[in-house]
Amino acid sequence: MALLARRTLLLASAAALTALTATACGSGADGGGRTQVRIAYQAIPNADLVVKNQRLLEKALPDADVKWVKFDSGADVNTAVIAGSVDLGLAGSSAVAKGLSEPLNIPYKVLWIHDVIGDNEALVARKGITSVKDLKGRKVAAPFGSTTHYSLLAALESAGLKQSDVTLVDLQPQDALAAWQRGDIDAAYVWTPTLTELKKDGTVLVSSREIAEQGRPTADLGIVTDAFADKHPDIVDAWLEAENQAVELARENPGEAAAAIGAELGLSAGEAEEQLGQLVLLTAEEQAAADHLGTPGAPGGLAGNLHDAAEFLASQKAVDAVPERSVFEKALAVEELARVTG
Repeated sequence: MALLARRTLLLASAAALTALTATACGSGADGGGRTQVRIAYQAIPNADLVVKNQRLLEKALPDADVKWVKFDSGADVNTAVIAGSVDLGLAGSSAVAKGLSEPLNIPYKVLWIHDVIGDNEALVARKGITSVKDLKGRKVAAPFGSTTHYSLLAALESAGLKQSDVTLVDLQPQDALAAWQRGDIDAAYVWTPTLTELKKDGTVLVSSREIAEQGRPTADLGIVTDAFADKHPDIVDAWLEAENQAVELARENPGEAAAAIGAELGLSAGEAEEQLGQLVLLTAEEQAAADHLGTPGAPGGLAGNLHDAAEFLASQKAVDAVPERSVFEKALAVEELARVTG
């Protein structure tokens, strides 16, 4: 009955999200003789915002209608994919691991690594709380199903705490900031730009860079539905090329890239460049390496990272069952990546 209830709740959420986003996203991938490309994005200071701000995809696809739809977390992106509201999007590796596991089993592929998460995600606590162990008995916020939720659980485990030792609160970053300002929570694990606000009067206990060094790396990933990838390989190629162009710009001219990112986030170019520098960006060629997405016939290490994340989530009762590693390997869009790197 519990699984049935979870599926019913998920379907209800998906139906509600479809109704909310129908106007912004359209009713399908094709309409009025023009292909609709519906992209989920998040307020994360990486090259994806450069693609959006500089309209790189729109320029590459003049005969398509490109729709950008903002979401607050990868869990929301998963719900939108299930609802049929988006075709491509950004979701954290934890959300993707969950999406590929029971009970969701979402038919999508990992097309791109938007960034390897570093100091741009961190656990911040109120002054006077100096270690993760000090969170025992406290209220801690994170968006459930996100990379920060995964990293928070890892941090608690590393400190010898159980989930039951703290009160976990499911809050999106902006809601966590509001709760912090009201004094409703003692700590929050969030990402920039909200993280920057929390750090003004809080203490960083651990960052995702440190969690990665402990063997649990996280990343922001680009996903595409299987149906869209099969039907529109030319659009997928254009999307990959646009993302790669934006990464190269961020490498060669970080000031210009930061100006574009700042315009999307309401930050100064200086603030955006500082936040951009907290992430690791990879070109298409680098993503084809064995440690990342890999190549046709040789899926990369990202599959193992996703499988490990799913196993950890299962141990925390966040997923019902973990598929074989081969499922994660098949979910790496190595054929698509090879088309633009070959």
